[in-house]
Amino acid sequence: MTRLQLEHVIRAAGTISDDDDIVVIGSQSILGSFPDAAAELLVSREADVYPRKYPERAELIDGSIGEGSPFDQAYGYYAHGVGPETAVLPSGWQERLVVVFGPNTRLVRGWCLEAHDLAIAKLVAGREKDLDYVGVMGRLEMVRGEVLEARLGATELEPSVRALVAGRITRLFGEQ
Repeated sequence: MTRLQLEHVIRAAGTISDDDDIVVIGSQSILGSFPDAAAELLVSREADVYPRKYPERAELIDGSIGEGSPFDQAYGYYAHGVGPETAVLPSGWQERLVVVFGPNTRLVRGWCLEAHDLAIAKLVAGREKDLDYVGVMGRLEMVRGEVLEARLGATELEPSVRALVAGRITRLFGEQ
């Protein structure tokens, strides 16, 4: 998914949900901070989104422009309507959201996760594709290990999960 395609999804999701603020929490939120992100970070055809004021309307988005919809068939990408609880994020993440806004969004604001917050969500999820994604972010110097460690400290997690994520940060970024 490209930045232009993300802007299209934001615009459509805003229209469907009647909300001028759409939160983007999945991997494509990287396009907020890095509009020209490396192709290896943009392989997903979906943008995980929910309306900021009306998160319960995410189902409308999923049903209207989700996977397999006429929107998906026409454009080759789609929105996955999710809830705010979908990602485990550090405290303060809402204040660090990066706005995508302009003529291509028809003045609907897309609120994308800041890169380090996205990386924490991926490290907590811990799937191989998530760890690979964060590894690429690190290799391209889009995120720094010491910031990830600080954000991990601000993330509400069980101690065993915190230790697991700390180990993942160390493996990917070395001792900080």
